[in-house]
Amino acid sequence: MNLKSCLVRDYMAGQLVTFKPDTDVMDAIHELVKHRIAGAPVVDDKGDLVGMLSELDCMKVALNAGYYGDWGGPVADYMSTEVESVDAEMNIVDLAQKFLDSGFRRFPVLRKNRLVGQISRRDALRALSELAVA
Repeated sequence: MNLKSCLVRDYMAGQLVTFKPDTDVMDAIHELVKHRIAGAPVVDDKGDLVGMLSELDCMKVALNAGYYGDWGGPVADYMSTEVESVDAEMNIVDLAQKFLDSGFRRFPVLRKNRLVGQISRRDALRALSELAVA
């Protein structure tokens, strides 16, 4: 097996922490900290991806609290809505190039436009590592 035959679906995380747009952002921050993750997809009631909430997005909460004393609001007010995703059938080599081109640490994974997982830089490196010892 070679890297081009390794697919995103084989290395992605399928059990995800997700948020709804109306989730209180402080609750979302607590979940990110509790699970030691740097971001999570935001999905609507049908499970469609509508945004991503990252640590960087959460810094806006700190700024609002510091400047205006405003500590909350819905995730929808803070999440990024311009989300780049990858297809579950993308190969790891193309994924690595996408990571290099974008600078993102993770991508939501879609299959037929439905959220099915998330893949990180570390997941891509795991594929490389596993092939190197095979």
